[in-house]
Amino acid sequence: MNLLIIAPCLLSPFYVYRGPKGKEYETAKLLRELIGELDENWQVLAYPCPEYELIGWPRAPASREVYERLGMREKAKTIADFIGRVITEEKPKKVVFIGVKGSPTCGVFHTSSSDPENYPYKAMQEFFYLSKGERLGRSSGLVEEQGVQLTEGPGILFEELKKRFDGEFIEFDKDNIERSVNLLKSKLNVK
Repeated sequence: MNLLIIAPCLLSPFYVYRGPKGKEYETAKLLRELIGELDENWQVLAYPCPEYELIGWPRAPASREVYERLGMREKAKTIADFIGRVITEEKPKKVVFIGVKGSPTCGVFHTSSSDPENYPYKAMQEFFYLSKGERLGRSSGLVEEQGVQLTEGPGILFEELKKRFDGEFIEFDKDNIERSVNLLKSKLNVK
């Protein structure tokens, strides 16, 4: 058996902090199709969303540093323990991890960064009461106001996963869906 371990928001766009937009719907559609093309030697594990587990949904956009302050490290360790238990019990021949470019928790090679001192922490609760349209507008504003930058390095969960496990780590870029899907197809031997 081979095991594909994937960020849940890539399969179900409703986990995305502010709610799904077009690129999240398209990503989910194409990845579900791709998974349907895998042969019987593959199993799929969509682990619990770390950000949902910690904050709930919907939630304001936040950087890796903000999530560190909010206690994400412990949540990431719990999820990594779960993944480790599955790997230990199932003993897959091959393990492929798929994360999300720019995610504060599930970024593989790129995460988000900002100064946690300037973050409006009350925005996390306020997002719960906003409509989808209001959240989409407020999200863009918060990212700009906070000066959130894409930086090299893994998100909090993927930092933990890389320390613990061998396997292939792939970063899905929702801003370049076609390239990301083609990369996955080549790594998973899907035509």
